[in-house]
Amino acid sequence: MAGSAGERLMQERAGTVERAERFYRQQVLPALNEQMAEFVGRQEMMFVSTADALGHCDCTFRAGPPGFVTVLAPGRLAWPEYRGNGVMASVGNLVENPNVGLLFMDFCRDVIGLHVNGHATVASDPQMRRDYPQLPADQVPGRRAERWVNVFVEEAYIHCAKHVPRLRKVTAEDRAWGTDDVHRKGGDFFGAAAEQLGTVGR
Repeated sequence: MAGSAGERLMQERAGTVERAERFYRQQVLPALNEQMAEFVGRQEMMFVSTADALGHCDCTFRAGPPGFVTVLAPGRLAWPEYRGNGVMASVGNLVENPNVGLLFMDFCRDVIGLHVNGHATVASDPQMRRDYPQLPADQVPGRRAERWVNVFVEEAYIHCAKHVPRLRKVTAEDRAWGTDDVHRKGGDFFGAAAEQLGTVGR
């Protein structure tokens, strides 16, 4: 049965049971259909939600060239993880708690979204390329995946277009994929480092 106990409780309280049942019946699938797989295959961004064993949550953003998320089968997809800030928040959570929620948003062409929920495992790049030789090679000079996240799909459903803003893509020259330039990565945009230094100095 689709929907968590909390969803069902709130549907009862809000009087939306019939509407929710219609959505579950018409829109929620246990795996990606052909249209969903094609949609994922052309996306350049997604949001990733994870939680640790205690339920403390983290939401992050992943981006890459179209097809950076690979659909391996209707019930399985994978994306590469690169050297980042070293915190390993998402993969660290997945080691403790494999449940994961993905949100793919197309702000430019279809102006619609796709939710993909399931559970995940983490594998090294050599292991993944041994098992799946068809994985795409990275086109960014000097950038190489260190590991991959594999998601085993449990449900996939639409995020409706209502209130989704239409955006315009910038040129490739305006992007900074793979850069180590501190300023192009954002530097201390929110002033956290300066604030921490000030705290230490007091």
